[in-house]
Amino acid sequence: MDKPHRRLEVWKKSMNLVTFVYSTTASYPAEERFGLVGQMRRCAVSIPSNLAEGAARRNDKELIQFIHVAMGSASELDTQFEISRRLGYLSEPDGVQADELLAEVDKMLVGLRNHLLRKSVKT
Repeated sequence: MDKPHRRLEVWKKSMNLVTFVYSTTASYPAEERFGLVGQMRRCAVSIPSNLAEGAARRNDKELIQFIHVAMGSASELDTQFEISRRLGYLSEPDGVQADELLAEVDKMLVGLRNHLLRKSVKT
């Protein structure tokens, strides 16, 4: 069965972000497992999950609401990457990659939202 979210490029990119977060946080200190690591993983997972739920809804207005939730999760994740840097858990190369992946997903979320908003104005 072809699910509508699987056709969204931003969903595919956000799945790459999830994989990156899981692999990167695997090396964080054990005492962060239920703190920062858990929070980062939940935020990362929330992005494609909300896109999937929104894409399964009946109209663009609902999808836009779920895109906004995904955007909020991306902002939370950005903050958690910064916390990770300040605590010395995120290496410089991983930090650069984190910024690039997150910026790409952010840009795509905004682009999809704006496209849907323009589309709804025309109809």
